[in-house]
Amino acid sequence: MKRLLAEKAVNPIGLGCMNLSHAYGEPLSIEAGTKVLHKALDLGIDHFDSAALYGFERNEKLLGDVLKPHRDEIFLVTKGGMRGVDGVRKIDGRPEIIKQSCEQSLKNLQTDRIDLYYLHRWDLEVPLADSMGALMDLKQQGKILSIGLSEVPADALRTAHAQHTIAAVQSEYSLWSRNAEIAVLQACEELDVAFVAFSPLGRGFLADLQLNPNEFVEKDIRNGMPRFQSEHFTANATLRDKYAEIAKSAGCTPAQLALAWLLQNSSVMHVIPGTTSTEHLQENMSSLEIELSLELINELETLINQNTVSGGRYPAAIQQEIKTEQFECELE
Repeated sequence: MKRLLAEKAVNPIGLGCMNLSHAYGEPLSIEAGTKVLHKALDLGIDHFDSAALYGFERNEKLLGDVLKPHRDEIFLVTKGGMRGVDGVRKIDGRPEIIKQSCEQSLKNLQTDRIDLYYLHRWDLEVPLADSMGALMDLKQQGKILSIGLSEVPADALRTAHAQHTIAAVQSEYSLWSRNAEIAVLQACEELDVAFVAFSPLGRGFLADLQLNPNEFVEKDIRNGMPRFQSEHFTANATLRDKYAEIAKSAGCTPAQLALAWLLQNSSVMHVIPGTTSTEHLQENMSSLEIELSLELINELETLINQNTVSGGRYPAAIQQEIKTEQFECELE
């Protein structure tokens, strides 16, 4: 049931911890966030994913306080190279900044080592080899045990992997964000690099079939994403009824359908759905028990793909920051 991630066997369903502290409106209270993390531990989740950016370090501090007693039983992940500066998100891949960020993450997480440390974003103003050099130094010092990259194209993965073994690539991947299929997922399989899918539930679209962007709070990051703008979301909402029918025929919930599809998609696949609900944690974990037929998978992939989803996943300015592969239909 478990899969290898940085040479350690972990549950293929981890917990993306971002929305405990960041991105989808008001963050949870410390008490509520603690409850979610304890429930995750109870359910056998052992892969916890954070970042210096999330809540501008508040997320790491929450995980440090709650998970410290369980440190030897969990796989602890965080990211550097993108942080909050004076309340503003900033990509900064300079070696000295990466090292400073890692030191602060170690303090926040109350640990002496990070199992997997991602370069959160490739800083296009800094040679990737320089950022990699900083990560290699941290690994040599034992402060991080493995190196990962987030939101990189396949050629950048191959270049970095030639410099030092890359344990994992993390990128958005779901039925309605299929860009990883262009090149980077295949590169991961060829290089024996784990692929960790964030936003595997389409930022809620594939889990909550009543999702309404008009109800998003002011600070919800989806407000700026094209797919949730009215003209695109109206088109995307037409996919919901058929998607619900497919989930029913598979004997599972819409969220479980999305996660089961990903896990069957590749042997190097891991998923890190985020949630603020203990009930949804249980629902997500039950996805491990679901086996989808090839006929159902074909039906699902025909319904939701890059040609049937309306709108890009990021605004143009953010997409330019990451340089991940795009489908031709997204470039029109």
